[in-house]
Amino acid sequence: MKFNYKFSNLVGTVYRTGNISFLKDGDTVISPVGNRVSLFDLKNNKSETLPITTKYNIVTVAVAPNGCTAILVDEVKEGEATLISLISKSVLHRHHFRKPIKCIKYSPDGRKFAVTKDNLVLVYHAPGMSRELNPFQLQRTFYGAYGETTCIDWTTDSRAFAVGGSDMNTRVYAAMKCDNLVVYSLGAHKDEIIGCFFEANSLDIYTVSRDGTLNVWESNTELKDLKTPNIEKETKEEDSDVTNSDEEQIEEKKSKILYKRIAKYFFNKEGEFNSVTSTAYHTKTHVLVTGLATGAFHIHELPDFNLIHSLSISEHRITAAAFNNTGDWLALASSALGQLLVWEWQSESYILKQQGHYSGMTCLDYSPDGRYIVTGGEDGKVKVWNTSNGFCFVTFSEHKSNVTGVCFTSSGHVIISSSLDGTVRAFDLHRYRNFRTFTSPRPTQFVCLSVDGSGELVAAGSRDTFEVFVWSIRTGRLLDILAAHEAPVSSLAFSPTESILASGSWDHSVIVWRIGDEKGARESFDVCHDVMAITFRSDGKELAVSTLNAEITFWDVKTVTQTGSVDCRFDIGSGRSELDRVTAKTNSFGKSFDTLCYTADGSAIIAGGRTKNVCVYHVNNKLLMKKFEISSNYSFDAMEEFLDKRKMTEFGPSAMIDTVEETTIKLPGVRSGDMCARAFKPEVRVFDAKFSPTGKYLLIICLKKHIKVFSIIFYTYYSPY
Repeated sequence: MKFNYKFSNLVGTVYRTGNISFLKDGDTVISPVGNRVSLFDLKNNKSETLPITTKYNIVTVAVAPNGCTAILVDEVKEGEATLISLISKSVLHRHHFRKPIKCIKYSPDGRKFAVTKDNLVLVYHAPGMSRELNPFQLQRTFYGAYGETTCIDWTTDSRAFAVGGSDMNTRVYAAMKCDNLVVYSLGAHKDEIIGCFFEANSLDIYTVSRDGTLNVWESNTELKDLKTPNIEKETKEEDSDVTNSDEEQIEEKKSKILYKRIAKYFFNKEGEFNSVTSTAYHTKTHVLVTGLATGAFHIHELPDFNLIHSLSISEHRITAAAFNNTGDWLALASSALGQLLVWEWQSESYILKQQGHYSGMTCLDYSPDGRYIVTGGEDGKVKVWNTSNGFCFVTFSEHKSNVTGVCFTSSGHVIISSSLDGTVRAFDLHRYRNFRTFTSPRPTQFVCLSVDGSGELVAAGSRDTFEVFVWSIRTGRLLDILAAHEAPVSSLAFSPTESILASGSWDHSVIVWRIGDEKGARESFDVCHDVMAITFRSDGKELAVSTLNAEITFWDVKTVTQTGSVDCRFDIGSGRSELDRVTAKTNSFGKSFDTLCYTADGSAIIAGGRTKNVCVYHVNNKLLMKKFEISSNYSFDAMEEFLDKRKMTEFGPSAMIDTVEETTIKLPGVRSGDMCARAFKPEVRVFDAKFSPTGKYLLIICLKKHIKVFSIIFYTYYSPY
């Protein structure tokens, strides 16, 4: 079987952090998802993740006005920028700003772009406009701010721009030399400026601060009246040595640009304080949208500040907002929920509404026809995704705790899920409802799940009572309670061809139950270590078992004999966490594979666990065929095998030493939840892996937040012009 898998798409998440933007056509939204960017075609109802990666999570995205190129900036202090082509889907150039970047904005003519860097503003020549060796050629650096600069906006003719900052001031700069404008500072705010916007064909400007204040500024000069210096006139005046009179000096002062505040409005009324977290303005329709920390957003018409619409989309803050080119569609995003929606404010209807799992995914399964993917998460939700467009079309939220297992029945119309809330539920994909709920006589937590090949029986393993419960899907009755294990049941698997159920437990045993035969008919074999995962081959004749000692053993089901084993300790590989006191090599000896999956023909098996590596083994030869990394995102922990020696101290890694008043170190052993820290790096790992029924696609849940789809058939992009 071929294993030349290439990255194909990203499913399960639509937004992570940073700003969002529409492309030139106005129908496509570009959204940063970790260290990648996804394109959502709203007209054709499709999603696509570009085969481009950065080293860290992307926080800033700037799209050129012509829609051909884009600039991506990651979250690290080095501020690495990546120039990409949206036509060829390739990286053109990388540039280091050496400082964190909060905002990048192209000029409307596409010839320049401005970058906020500390208290500076850097204006560069836009790449691709002229033949240059260096795509990022600095034109000019603008000074004057006393705090960090946060937002940028350009005038219509690209001759001036405004910059807001944390010093509560907004400064208007001339992008080129002008006689009547160099820099003009606008104050009157009491908090950080998060948005400044010019009117169309005007120097009038709106400024929005985080405390919910909007100031309207009117200029005494039209945009067309910006005066560029006349070089010939200046040389003649120098030759004549004629001094200007007092009247001429007064006229020059009058010609200088002056601003006047004509209005001041407040978003917080009736004593309700909600900080503004995002804002966007459409100059043609004069519509301003502001996202609040409470999850609500307001749409106002300027300059009269008339409220058009107000809606709450979640309980978490809105982190990004953007209008399309016509101003009809409004895109909003929330990083806490991983939510992205496009709202048509005139008809008050959703064009797109997508949201990933709140706390991350834990399990997945492919439908028998390969059309759908079902995922379960720690938020208690079961989501079904369409493989053709990558969108979620139904969400089941009946579970009250973590979902530990999901699977399709053989018909593909029923989804079974297990949860720590003590229930196993069956969902109908025709009517989108929960039509069966299976429970145990005594409350218990179910940690694993399996459905037989006929779709008639469902089994779930218990963490508390060490039992396996078997129900009938058709009647909903509890058929049997299989009690033989002496530790929590970690994995279950039905044989694809027979009524045989295999259960693995932490008591170092795997038991094969023959369902339907006389009661008590079972066969047990010892594996000497805790069982982490088990799976049947497609013909049902072989069983693969992954144990805690990083070993995969293969067993003949009929003879109950071991046919072979693979020692995976040196194949797992492991990165060194920032808080680890031991090396990555030593740390890898304590890890094992948590998920197993046979290929369609049964000739190979794929394994993944608490590591960034996924291994493919040949079953007959018991050899490693291929090993590949699932992520190149260094925003996650345990990505590097060796830590920088400069980060090591006599007391251990420098990451373990708190230099701030509030602690940021997570509690030992905590792997999910709040981590007891305000800042932490999640660990890279594989939660589940499945092959598609045809074998052309491979699904891998990594980092809890998204599913990576790998495909054998991958596409190349060619554009001769």
